[in-house]
Amino acid sequence: MKKVAVFLAEGFEEIEALTVVDVVRRAGMQCDMVSIKDEDVKGAHKVVVKSDKKLSDEIKEYDMIVFPGGLPGADNLAKDEKVLELVRYFNNEKKYIAAICASPAMVLSAAGIEENRYITAYPGEDFEAMLDKANYVEELVVVDENLITSRGPATTLLFAYKIVDVLGGDSESLKEGMLWNAVEDEKE
Repeated sequence: MKKVAVFLAEGFEEIEALTVVDVVRRAGMQCDMVSIKDEDVKGAHKVVVKSDKKLSDEIKEYDMIVFPGGLPGADNLAKDEKVLELVRYFNNEKKYIAAICASPAMVLSAAGIEENRYITAYPGEDFEAMLDKANYVEELVVVDENLITSRGPATTLLFAYKIVDVLGGDSESLKEGMLWNAVEDEKE
């Protein structure tokens, strides 16, 4: 069974974290919420979530690590040396790293793995400036080898479906069951 760790730091974006957890679990994969500090973590909008685990070396055995955005959540992740070491380890091992919203700019650049990579993030000069060594693109979800990045709260379902796909799951049946196809049909 594929194992995914979604990181929670004080001030995380709730939609981005919990949607990924929900979709990955629906796909039949193990998805743990991993706190970098306390068991209970307060999100950017004051929703308190009880994590499944605390950050440890055990996470190195996972198939993917995921970083939601939100402020100051992404900044808290980017300032944690254990988190940055784990990002570098996953990158060196060519294991999957997924980041959304502020986290591609803040976490991936703090870890120094963004250079010459195709990456998207929350729009804005500040985040684009942090990714000045990357190939910044304005797409909703971007996959560059082992990196998956996305723009923000409204793109979270697409981000979560892509995570399922790259891990070998079936996002098409999830999209149907979650009525994503109805949303797509409505746009036509």
